[in-house]
Amino acid sequence: MIFPEFVGGVHLPSLIPYIALAGMVGFILTILPGLIWIERVVIALMQDRSGPNRVGPRGLLQSTADVVKLFFKEDMIPQSADIKIYYLAPFLTVMCAFSAGAVLPLQTLTFRLANGDLQTFPLTVGDVNIGVLYILAISSLQVYGIVLAGWSSNNKYSLLGGLRASAQLISYELSMGLAILCVVMFAGTCQLDKIVDAQSGLPFGIPDGHTFIHEIFKGSIFSWFWLGTGIVPVIIYTIAMIAETNRSPFDLPEAESELIAGFHTEYSSMKFAMFFTAEYVSMLIVSGLNAALFWGGSLPPLNVLPFTLIPGFLWFIIKVMGGIFFFTWLRATYPRLRYDALMNLGWKRMLPLGLVWLFLLAVVSLGRGPAKSADNIPEKPVTASQQVQTNPNAVAHR
Repeated sequence: MIFPEFVGGVHLPSLIPYIALAGMVGFILTILPGLIWIERVVIALMQDRSGPNRVGPRGLLQSTADVVKLFFKEDMIPQSADIKIYYLAPFLTVMCAFSAGAVLPLQTLTFRLANGDLQTFPLTVGDVNIGVLYILAISSLQVYGIVLAGWSSNNKYSLLGGLRASAQLISYELSMGLAILCVVMFAGTCQLDKIVDAQSGLPFGIPDGHTFIHEIFKGSIFSWFWLGTGIVPVIIYTIAMIAETNRSPFDLPEAESELIAGFHTEYSSMKFAMFFTAEYVSMLIVSGLNAALFWGGSLPPLNVLPFTLIPGFLWFIIKVMGGIFFFTWLRATYPRLRYDALMNLGWKRMLPLGLVWLFLLAVVSLGRGPAKSADNIPEKPVTASQQVQTNPNAVAHR
Protein backbone atom coordinates (compact mmCIF):
# COMPACT_ATOMS: atom_id res chain seq x y z
CA MET A 1 0.00 0.00 0.00
CA ILE A 2 1.50 3.33 -1.12
CA PHE A 3 0.49 6.63 0.48
CA PRO A 4 1.72 10.21 0.01
CA GLU A 5 3.99 11.46 2.76
CA PHE A 6 2.02 14.68 3.33
CA VAL A 7 -1.74 15.24 3.12
CA GLY A 8 -2.96 18.77 3.77
CA GLY A 9 0.29 19.64 5.51
CA VAL A 10 0.02 16.63 7.87
CA HIS A 11 3.01 14.28 7.98
CA LEU A 12 1.30 10.87 7.75
CA PRO A 13 4.21 8.70 9.03
CA SER A 14 4.16 10.71 12.27
CA LEU A 15 0.58 9.58 12.89
CA ILE A 16 1.37 5.84 12.56
CA PRO A 17 2.10 5.16 16.29
CA TYR A 18 -1.09 6.94 17.37
CA ILE A 19 -3.20 5.12 14.79
CA ALA A 20 -1.65 1.80 15.81
CA LEU A 21 -2.22 2.54 19.51
CA ALA A 22 -5.88 3.44 19.03
CA GLY A 23 -6.38 0.45 16.74
CA MET A 24 -4.69 -2.01 19.12
CA VAL A 25 -6.52 -0.88 22.26
CA GLY A 26 -9.83 -0.56 20.42
CA PHE A 27 -9.47 -3.99 18.82
CA ILE A 28 -8.56 -5.68 22.11
CA LEU A 29 -11.38 -4.09 24.12
CA THR A 30 -13.88 -4.83 21.35
CA ILE A 31 -12.81 -8.42 20.76
CA LEU A 32 -12.60 -9.45 24.44
CA PRO A 33 -16.32 -10.25 24.89
CA GLY A 34 -16.18 -11.98 21.51
CA LEU A 35 -13.22 -14.11 22.60
CA ILE A 36 -15.12 -15.31 25.66
CA TRP A 37 -18.14 -16.13 23.50
CA ILE A 38 -15.95 -17.91 20.92
CA GLU A 39 -14.32 -20.00 23.63
CA ARG A 40 -17.66 -21.04 25.09
CA VAL A 41 -19.18 -21.88 21.72
CA VAL A 42 -16.14 -23.78 20.40
CA ILE A 43 -15.78 -25.83 23.58
CA ALA A 44 -19.53 -26.57 23.55
CA LEU A 45 -19.33 -27.79 19.94
CA MET A 46 -16.30 -29.97 20.72
CA GLN A 47 -17.99 -31.47 23.80
CA ASP A 48 -21.43 -31.82 22.18
CA ARG A 49 -23.12 -29.27 24.46
CA SER A 50 -25.45 -26.36 23.79
CA GLY A 51 -23.21 -23.56 25.04
CA PRO A 52 -24.54 -20.01 25.55
CA ASN A 53 -27.97 -19.72 23.92
CA ARG A 54 -30.20 -17.56 26.13
CA VAL A 55 -28.97 -13.94 26.16
CA GLY A 56 -29.22 -12.62 22.62
CA PRO A 57 -29.18 -14.66 19.39
CA ARG A 58 -27.04 -17.77 19.96
CA GLY A 59 -25.93 -16.27 23.26
CA LEU A 60 -24.01 -13.41 21.60
CA LEU A 61 -24.87 -10.99 24.40
CA GLN A 62 -23.95 -13.37 27.22
CA SER A 63 -20.44 -11.92 27.61
CA THR A 64 -21.84 -8.38 27.63
CA ALA A 65 -24.29 -9.38 30.36
CA ASP A 66 -21.41 -10.85 32.38
CA VAL A 67 -19.46 -7.59 32.11
CA VAL A 68 -22.48 -5.59 33.30
CA LYS A 69 -22.93 -8.02 36.20
CA LEU A 70 -19.28 -7.62 37.25
CA PHE A 71 -19.66 -3.82 37.28
CA PHE A 72 -22.45 -4.00 39.87
CA LYS A 73 -21.22 -6.98 41.84
CA GLU A 74 -20.31 -6.44 45.49
CA ASP A 75 -16.61 -5.76 45.98
CA MET A 76 -15.36 -8.10 48.72
CA ILE A 77 -12.02 -7.30 50.40
CA PRO A 78 -10.35 -9.73 52.85
CA GLN A 79 -10.06 -8.24 56.33
CA SER A 80 -6.39 -9.19 56.77
CA ALA A 81 -5.25 -8.33 53.22
CA ASP A 82 -2.45 -5.88 52.44
CA ILE A 83 -4.74 -3.29 50.87
CA LYS A 84 -2.19 -1.34 48.80
CA ILE A 85 -0.65 -4.41 47.17
CA TYR A 86 -4.07 -6.06 46.94
CA TYR A 87 -5.25 -3.18 44.71
CA LEU A 88 -1.92 -2.85 42.87
CA ALA A 89 -1.76 -6.48 41.68
CA PRO A 90 -4.64 -6.45 39.12
CA PHE A 91 -3.53 -3.05 37.75
CA LEU A 92 0.04 -4.30 37.31
CA THR A 93 -1.13 -7.47 35.57
CA VAL A 94 -3.42 -5.78 33.06
CA MET A 95 -0.97 -2.92 32.42
CA CYS A 96 1.84 -5.34 31.52
CA ALA A 97 -0.53 -7.35 29.32
CA PHE A 98 -1.50 -4.28 27.26
CA SER A 99 2.05 -2.88 27.17
CA ALA A 100 3.47 -6.03 25.57
CA GLY A 101 1.42 -5.41 22.41
CA ALA A 102 3.16 -2.12 21.65
CA VAL A 103 5.79 -3.66 19.36
CA LEU A 104 3.67 -6.13 17.39
CA PRO A 105 3.93 -5.30 13.63
CA LEU A 106 0.43 -5.23 12.15
CA GLN A 107 1.50 -4.30 8.62
CA THR A 108 4.22 -2.46 6.72
CA LEU A 109 3.04 0.74 5.01
CA THR A 110 4.90 2.35 2.10
CA PHE A 111 4.97 6.14 1.70
CA ARG A 112 6.11 8.17 -1.28
CA LEU A 113 8.53 10.88 -0.15
CA ALA A 114 8.70 14.38 -1.58
CA ASN A 115 11.63 13.43 -3.83
CA GLY A 116 9.71 10.46 -5.24
CA ASP A 117 11.51 7.74 -3.23
CA LEU A 118 9.52 5.02 -1.46
CA GLN A 119 10.08 4.40 2.25
CA THR A 120 8.44 1.75 4.43
CA PHE A 121 7.06 2.31 7.93
CA PRO A 122 5.72 -0.55 10.11
CA LEU A 123 2.22 -0.05 11.47
CA THR A 124 3.11 -0.46 15.14
CA VAL A 125 2.97 1.58 18.31
CA GLY A 126 6.70 1.35 19.02
CA ASP A 127 9.09 0.35 16.23
CA VAL A 128 12.10 -0.51 18.43
CA ASN A 129 15.08 -2.66 17.47
CA ILE A 130 14.72 -4.79 20.62
CA GLY A 131 11.07 -5.72 20.15
CA VAL A 132 11.58 -9.39 21.05
CA LEU A 133 13.50 -8.52 24.22
CA TYR A 134 10.84 -5.95 25.14
CA ILE A 135 8.04 -8.53 25.01
CA LEU A 136 10.08 -11.03 27.04
CA ALA A 137 10.80 -8.37 29.67
CA ILE A 138 7.17 -7.24 29.94
CA SER A 139 5.89 -10.83 30.15
CA SER A 140 8.36 -11.43 33.00
CA LEU A 141 6.99 -8.42 34.88
CA GLN A 142 3.41 -9.62 34.49
CA VAL A 143 3.99 -12.54 36.85
CA TYR A 144 4.70 -10.04 39.64
CA GLY A 145 1.05 -9.06 39.57
CA ILE A 146 0.01 -12.68 40.02
CA VAL A 147 2.51 -13.32 42.82
CA LEU A 148 1.56 -10.10 44.62
CA ALA A 149 -2.13 -10.96 44.29
CA GLY A 150 -1.55 -14.33 45.95
CA TRP A 151 0.61 -12.88 48.73
CA SER A 152 -1.49 -9.80 49.51
CA SER A 153 -4.72 -11.81 49.86
CA ASN A 154 -3.36 -13.51 52.99
CA ASN A 155 -4.86 -16.79 51.82
CA LYS A 156 -2.78 -19.96 51.65
CA TYR A 157 -4.50 -21.16 48.48
CA SER A 158 -3.90 -17.83 46.76
CA LEU A 159 -0.26 -17.83 47.88
CA LEU A 160 0.26 -21.32 46.47
CA GLY A 161 -1.27 -20.20 43.17
CA GLY A 162 1.10 -17.23 42.97
CA LEU A 163 4.12 -19.40 43.74
CA ARG A 164 3.07 -21.90 41.10
CA ALA A 165 2.77 -19.10 38.55
CA SER A 166 6.29 -17.82 39.27
CA ALA A 167 7.83 -21.31 39.09
CA GLN A 168 5.93 -22.06 35.88
CA LEU A 169 7.06 -18.81 34.24
CA ILE A 170 10.73 -19.41 35.11
CA SER A 171 10.58 -22.97 33.83
CA TYR A 172 8.99 -22.23 30.47
CA GLU A 173 10.43 -18.79 29.74
CA LEU A 174 13.85 -20.40 29.29
CA SER A 175 12.51 -22.73 26.61
CA MET A 176 10.59 -19.88 24.99
CA GLY A 177 13.76 -17.80 24.86
CA LEU A 178 15.67 -20.60 23.13
CA ALA A 179 12.93 -20.98 20.51
CA ILE A 180 12.95 -17.22 19.88
CA LEU A 181 16.77 -17.24 19.65
CA CYS A 182 16.53 -19.68 16.75
CA VAL A 183 14.45 -17.14 14.83
CA VAL A 184 16.64 -14.18 15.84
CA MET A 185 19.73 -16.04 14.66
CA PHE A 186 18.23 -16.70 11.21
CA ALA A 187 16.74 -13.21 10.84
CA GLY A 188 19.78 -11.38 12.23
CA THR A 189 17.67 -8.88 14.18
CA CYS A 190 15.42 -8.53 17.24
CA GLN A 191 13.13 -6.03 15.50
CA LEU A 192 9.81 -7.72 14.81
CA ASP A 193 8.95 -5.96 11.54
CA LYS A 194 12.38 -6.91 10.16
CA ILE A 195 11.87 -10.50 11.30
CA VAL A 196 8.68 -10.48 9.22
CA ASP A 197 10.61 -8.98 6.28
CA ALA A 198 13.22 -11.74 6.62
CA GLN A 199 10.43 -14.25 5.82
CA SER A 200 9.49 -12.49 2.57
CA GLY A 201 12.12 -14.21 0.40
CA LEU A 202 12.10 -17.48 -1.51
CA PRO A 203 12.06 -20.79 0.41
CA PHE A 204 14.77 -23.47 0.65
CA GLY A 205 17.56 -21.15 -0.47
CA ILE A 206 16.19 -20.81 -4.00
CA PRO A 207 17.96 -17.92 -5.79
CA ASP A 208 15.82 -14.91 -6.58
CA GLY A 209 14.19 -14.78 -10.00
CA HIS A 210 11.43 -13.08 -11.92
CA THR A 211 9.37 -16.01 -13.15
CA PHE A 212 5.74 -16.60 -12.24
CA ILE A 213 6.67 -19.46 -9.90
CA HIS A 214 9.20 -17.26 -8.10
CA GLU A 215 6.60 -14.55 -7.55
CA ILE A 216 4.03 -17.00 -6.17
CA PHE A 217 6.34 -18.57 -3.58
CA LYS A 218 8.16 -15.38 -2.58
CA GLY A 219 7.23 -14.75 1.03
CA SER A 220 4.85 -17.71 0.99
CA ILE A 221 4.06 -20.14 3.80
CA PHE A 222 7.11 -22.21 2.77
CA SER A 223 9.38 -19.20 3.41
CA TRP A 224 8.20 -18.60 6.96
CA PHE A 225 10.34 -19.54 9.94
CA TRP A 226 8.06 -22.32 11.18
CA LEU A 227 9.66 -24.37 8.40
CA GLY A 228 12.93 -22.47 8.03
CA THR A 229 13.97 -23.21 11.63
CA GLY A 230 13.05 -26.87 11.37
CA ILE A 231 9.57 -26.98 13.02
CA VAL A 232 11.00 -27.82 16.48
CA PRO A 233 11.29 -24.16 17.67
CA VAL A 234 7.68 -23.38 16.79
CA ILE A 235 6.54 -26.46 18.75
CA ILE A 236 8.62 -25.41 21.77
CA TYR A 237 7.34 -21.83 21.56
CA THR A 238 3.71 -22.94 21.22
CA ILE A 239 3.90 -25.13 24.34
CA ALA A 240 5.74 -22.40 26.26
CA MET A 241 3.25 -19.68 25.30
CA ILE A 242 0.38 -21.79 26.68
CA ALA A 243 2.28 -22.30 29.94
CA GLU A 244 3.21 -18.60 30.11
CA THR A 245 -0.45 -17.57 29.96
CA ASN A 246 -1.51 -20.18 32.56
CA ARG A 247 -3.98 -21.75 30.18
CA SER A 248 -5.23 -25.32 30.18
CA PRO A 249 -3.62 -27.85 30.38
CA PHE A 250 -1.03 -25.69 32.18
CA ASP A 251 -3.47 -23.81 34.42
CA LEU A 252 -1.91 -25.03 37.68
CA PRO A 253 -1.93 -21.54 39.30
CA GLU A 254 -5.76 -21.58 39.06
CA ALA A 255 -6.42 -25.29 39.66
CA GLU A 256 -9.91 -25.22 41.17
CA SER A 257 -9.73 -28.84 42.35
CA GLU A 258 -6.70 -28.00 44.52
CA LEU A 259 -6.59 -24.22 45.08
CA ILE A 260 -10.25 -23.11 44.76
CA ALA A 261 -9.42 -20.40 42.19
CA GLY A 262 -5.72 -19.94 42.83
CA PHE A 263 -4.19 -16.49 43.02
CA HIS A 264 -7.47 -14.63 42.40
CA THR A 265 -9.55 -16.54 44.95
CA GLU A 266 -10.09 -13.43 47.11
CA TYR A 267 -10.83 -11.07 44.20
CA SER A 268 -14.32 -10.11 43.04
CA SER A 269 -16.14 -7.53 40.94
CA MET A 270 -13.99 -5.51 38.51
CA LYS A 271 -10.67 -6.52 40.11
CA PHE A 272 -11.43 -10.11 39.13
CA ALA A 273 -12.46 -8.84 35.68
CA MET A 274 -9.04 -7.18 35.33
CA PHE A 275 -7.27 -10.50 35.90
CA PHE A 276 -9.64 -12.09 33.40
CA THR A 277 -8.92 -9.31 30.89
CA ALA A 278 -5.15 -9.66 31.36
CA GLU A 279 -5.36 -13.39 30.64
CA TYR A 280 -7.16 -12.91 27.32
CA VAL A 281 -4.96 -9.97 26.31
CA SER A 282 -1.90 -12.12 27.02
CA MET A 283 -3.36 -14.81 24.77
CA LEU A 284 -3.67 -12.24 21.97
CA ILE A 285 -0.11 -10.95 22.52
CA VAL A 286 1.63 -14.34 22.54
CA SER A 287 -0.43 -15.42 19.52
CA GLY A 288 0.62 -12.21 17.74
CA LEU A 289 4.28 -12.85 18.61
CA ASN A 290 3.89 -16.40 17.34
CA ALA A 291 2.44 -15.08 14.08
CA ALA A 292 5.27 -12.55 13.65
CA LEU A 293 8.10 -14.96 14.49
CA PHE A 294 7.05 -18.16 12.77
CA TRP A 295 4.03 -17.56 10.55
CA GLY A 296 4.97 -14.58 8.38
CA GLY A 297 3.19 -11.83 10.30
CA SER A 298 1.20 -9.81 7.78
CA LEU A 299 2.38 -11.84 4.75
CA PRO A 300 -0.19 -13.87 2.77
CA PRO A 301 0.30 -17.66 2.53
CA LEU A 302 0.80 -17.41 -1.24
CA ASN A 303 1.74 -14.31 -3.21
CA VAL A 304 -1.09 -14.72 -5.69
CA LEU A 305 -4.75 -13.74 -6.08
CA PRO A 306 -7.04 -13.85 -4.16
CA PHE A 307 -4.65 -13.91 -1.15
CA THR A 308 -2.99 -10.62 -2.13
CA LEU A 309 -6.35 -8.81 -2.13
CA ILE A 310 -6.58 -9.15 1.68
CA PRO A 311 -4.70 -6.36 3.52
CA GLY A 312 -1.71 -7.36 5.60
CA PHE A 313 -3.20 -6.38 8.96
CA LEU A 314 -6.17 -8.68 8.28
CA TRP A 315 -3.78 -11.57 7.62
CA PHE A 316 -2.11 -10.78 10.93
CA ILE A 317 -5.45 -10.79 12.76
CA ILE A 318 -6.45 -14.07 11.06
CA LYS A 319 -3.24 -15.71 12.28
CA VAL A 320 -3.77 -14.33 15.79
CA MET A 321 -7.30 -15.71 15.87
CA GLY A 322 -5.93 -19.05 14.70
CA GLY A 323 -3.78 -19.02 17.84
CA ILE A 324 -6.86 -18.25 19.97
CA PHE A 325 -8.68 -21.21 18.40
CA PHE A 326 -5.69 -23.40 19.28
CA PHE A 327 -5.87 -22.24 22.91
CA THR A 328 -9.56 -23.15 23.01
CA TRP A 329 -9.01 -26.49 21.28
CA LEU A 330 -6.46 -27.51 23.89
CA ARG A 331 -8.71 -26.50 26.75
CA ALA A 332 -11.54 -28.64 25.38
CA THR A 333 -9.27 -31.63 24.70
CA TYR A 334 -6.54 -32.15 27.29
CA PRO A 335 -6.88 -32.59 31.06
CA ARG A 336 -4.75 -30.57 33.47
CA LEU A 337 -1.21 -31.86 34.02
CA ARG A 338 0.14 -32.89 37.38
CA TYR A 339 2.63 -30.40 38.78
CA ASP A 340 5.57 -32.81 38.60
CA ALA A 341 4.71 -33.59 34.97
CA LEU A 342 4.59 -29.85 34.24
CA MET A 343 8.09 -29.34 35.67
CA ASN A 344 9.51 -32.44 33.98
CA LEU A 345 8.22 -31.30 30.59
CA GLY A 346 9.80 -27.88 31.00
CA TRP A 347 13.17 -28.81 32.50
CA LYS A 348 13.85 -32.37 31.26
CA ARG A 349 12.29 -32.30 27.79
CA MET A 350 11.87 -28.84 26.27
CA LEU A 351 14.97 -27.12 27.67
CA PRO A 352 17.50 -29.79 26.54
CA LEU A 353 15.77 -30.10 23.16
CA GLY A 354 15.85 -26.31 22.71
CA LEU A 355 19.57 -26.13 23.56
CA VAL A 356 20.47 -28.94 21.15
CA TRP A 357 18.34 -27.47 18.36
CA LEU A 358 19.82 -23.99 18.87
CA PHE A 359 23.32 -25.48 18.57
CA LEU A 360 22.40 -27.35 15.36
CA LEU A 361 20.85 -24.23 13.81
CA ALA A 362 23.94 -22.23 14.79
CA VAL A 363 26.10 -24.71 12.85
CA VAL A 364 23.75 -24.45 9.86
CA SER A 365 23.75 -20.65 10.11
CA LEU A 366 27.57 -20.53 10.16
CA GLY A 367 27.72 -22.71 7.07
CA ARG A 368 25.15 -20.54 5.32
CA GLY A 369 26.97 -17.27 6.01
CA PRO A 370 25.84 -14.07 7.76
CA ALA A 371 22.12 -13.46 8.08
CA LYS A 372 20.65 -11.18 5.42
CA SER A 373 18.94 -8.75 7.69
CA ALA A 374 17.78 -5.21 7.17
CA ASP A 375 20.19 -4.26 9.96
CA ASN A 376 23.13 -5.19 7.71
CA ILE A 377 22.00 -3.17 4.71
CA PRO A 378 23.84 0.17 4.41
CA GLU A 379 21.61 3.19 4.62
CA LYS A 380 20.87 5.22 1.50
CA PRO A 381 22.49 8.66 1.32
CA VAL A 382 20.18 11.36 2.58
CA THR A 383 19.17 13.86 -0.08
CA ALA A 384 19.00 17.60 0.42
CA SER A 385 15.18 17.59 0.44
CA GLN A 386 15.14 14.94 3.18
CA GLN A 387 17.61 17.01 5.22
CA VAL A 388 15.28 19.99 5.00
CA GLN A 389 12.30 17.85 6.10
CA THR A 390 14.14 16.36 9.08
CA ASN A 391 15.85 19.64 10.06
CA PRO A 392 13.70 22.72 9.30
CA ASN A 393 16.46 25.01 10.62
CA ALA A 394 18.58 23.98 7.63
CA VAL A 395 16.53 26.38 5.49
CA ALA A 396 17.52 29.31 7.69
CA HIS A 397 21.21 28.36 7.48
CA ARG A 398 20.97 28.24 3.71
